[in-house]
Amino acid sequence: MRSPLDRPRLLRLLRELGAAASGPGRIYVCGGATALLHGWRGSTIDVDLRLDPEPPGIFAAIALLKEALDVNIELAGPRSFVPPLPGADERAVFIGRHGAVDFFHEDLYGQVLAKLARGHDRDLGDIASAVADGLVEPSTLVALFAAIEPELLRYPGLNPAALRRRVEEFGRDGR
Repeated sequence: MRSPLDRPRLLRLLRELGAAASGPGRIYVCGGATALLHGWRGSTIDVDLRLDPEPPGIFAAIALLKEALDVNIELAGPRSFVPPLPGADERAVFIGRHGAVDFFHEDLYGQVLAKLARGHDRDLGDIASAVADGLVEPSTLVALFAAIEPELLRYPGLNPAALRRRVEEFGRDGR
């Protein structure tokens, strides 16, 4: 088992991933990495990444850096668990550029929806922090969810009715 990741090691990972890539691309971070960078948590177990477009040489860099920095790296994000919300790419928040690679936070509305689908205690804390920081408006998530609800059938691990109830509750209570 790898050691928990803190903010300085995460920032080092991003810098070194960008430096090691042999060409341009975009890397989107989410989950615990987003929580660390926003100061909502002191550590995370792994770093979830989405590559789009994939920077050349990034997989060799990931293989090297996960060992060198003792970091769990997963290729996952909200789109692995729920359909992408309308306008998700436009809501990605720029973190910085390292080498030829641009780093972004994955759409926070998509992150919140995926966290609502999972419902873990740590996820619920991240959701509360996103709302408290004014980064997510509950009523906006309810509207975005309505647009993708018919696509939930493509995600057999989801219970659409249960997720709808969680989203509606979030829209009322903000948590």
